Amino acid sequence: EAVQERFFRPYFLQAPGDMVAHEGRLCRLDCKVSGLPTPELTWLLNGKAVLPDSRHKMLVRETGVHSLLIDPLSQSDAGTYTCLATNRTGQNSFSLELTVVAKEVKRAPMFLEKLQNCGVPEGYPVRLECRVVGMPPPIFYWKKDNETIPSNRERMSMHQDTTGYVCLLIQPAKKADAGWYTLSAKNEAGIVSCTARLDIYAQWHRQIPQALKLWPGGSRYTNLSSQGLDSFSAFPAPESPVLFSAPSQKLVESEEL
Repeated sequence: EAVQERFFRPYFLQAPGDMVAHEGRLCRLDCKVSGLPTPELTWLLNGKAVLPDSRHKMLVRETGVHSLLIDPLSQSDAGTYTCLATNRTGQNSFSLELTVVAKEVKRAPMFLEKLQNCGVPEGYPVRLECRVVGMPPPIFYWKKDNETIPSNRERMSMHQDTTGYVCLLIQPAKKADAGWYTLSAKNEAGIVSCTARLDIYAQWHRQIPQALKLWPGGSRYTNLSSQGLDSFSAFPAPESPVLFSAPSQKLVESEEL
């Protein structure tokens, strides 16, 4: 008796749902389909056939699992994927949305502006400033004379913003703060450092004496003296002493008196 051949329409036993994958990595879409005769599979991306190439591979395992391999994944691979299973009895399909997460760009820290040597009088505030960029944003470490500065150190505070500006504020500065300061910036891609010198000057309060002022009406002697001349040595002394009376209101005075 002749055996009647039977045919079955394709049917997906296993199908992936929407996926999120990372750019630059391997992406695998697996499915399992039944049907007689064995269905042929076609992959579409946004309605266009996905053809095998250096980044796209179509594989079939002995277990009947079909795979679309994409390696490495790129932004152009994002979109709606449709898998069509076809045999002589008909076809079946499923669709999914593939989202590609952009590859994180990593850049080692780099100084746009380095620390500068500086000096301030004791008791004044001082800022040690620089600008650093990197991806991901770096973590910063401050050192003074090769010793780590804790974040809660008295009179010292550390500041930074999203533009890469970094600052160590010392307020007020003391003599003990003088020394070499180092800032290190570190992320997954690398580490950089720069060093600068901070000097603290003592405050000297020096009063500048005001110039002597000659009040009007001075005698010939006082006028000559104000010009750096000694009238007594310019004229010979008389044999008999001569008494001079002190002129009234003819004094050399200082505004400080």
